[in-house]
Amino acid sequence: MFPEYRDLITQLKTTDHHFIHLFDQHNALDQKIKNMEAHIEPGTHEEIEALKKEKLHLKDQLYAILRKASAAA
Repeated sequence: MFPEYRDLITQLKTTDHHFIHLFDQHNALDQKIKNMEAHIEPGTHEEIEALKKEKLHLKDQLYAILRKASAAA
């Protein structure tokens, strides 16, 4: 996710608690979706789609933080 911001992500993961929280939530949702799609965890198509929308919303928030931090640097 966002390879162009790899260094900034590393920095924010050590200094920005809100960013860490969003990042961890995004990764947890990503794993849950993968598990549901692989039938490791139960989940309907509708539940998976809802989780994907939630994950995308988190990704948008992360991107906004990255852009703001990048512009400030």
